[in-house]
Amino acid sequence: MSGRSPRPSHITIGKVVGPHGILGGLKIAPTTDFLQRFEVGRIIYINDQPVTIKRLMAHKTQVRIETKEITDRNTAETLKWAKVSVPADEIPELEEDEFFSADLIGLKAVDESGNVLGVVSDVFSSPAHDVLQIGSAMVPAVMEFVKEVDLEAGVIVITPIPGMFEE
Repeated sequence: MSGRSPRPSHITIGKVVGPHGILGGLKIAPTTDFLQRFEVGRIIYINDQPVTIKRLMAHKTQVRIETKEITDRNTAETLKWAKVSVPADEIPELEEDEFFSADLIGLKAVDESGNVLGVVSDVFSSPAHDVLQIGSAMVPAVMEFVKEVDLEAGVIVITPIPGMFEE
C-alpha cells in the first residue's frame, strides 16, 4: 500500500479560457491527449455541472465548443478559468508505457540505486513532452530520464543528470 489517495471521481481535461461568440460558446485549453472527449453529443462537466456539446471547432491549441445548456455570452464570461472534467470511469485504455498524469503525482522518485530523490508533486504538459516536478527539480518525462514506473509500489525510477537534484 503506497498511501496514495484514491482515484478522483472526475478527471480534469481542460479549462475554460474565455467566451467565444455571442451564443454562449467557450474557448477551452485542453489538458488531455484524448481530444475525442470533446466530440459533439458528449457530456462534459464545467465546474462540476454537466453540459452537452452541440458544436465543436478546433483553433490552434484550443477547442471551441457550444453547449445545449450555455446559450448567452454573459453566462459564458462567468465561466472563465472554470475546470472542465469528465467522470474518471470514462478514461480510455492506455498503451503499456503510457500513464495518466494524476497517477504519477505522489509517486516516490528514486534513482537506479534506490536513493530517494523526492516525490512527484506535479506534472506539466509541454509541446514536446510532459515534465515531472520532483522537489525543485523538473524532470522531462522521457525514457532517457524515467526508467520505470511502478504504480502498485508507488515508485518511479529516475536517472538524473549531474545537478538535476540538489546534492
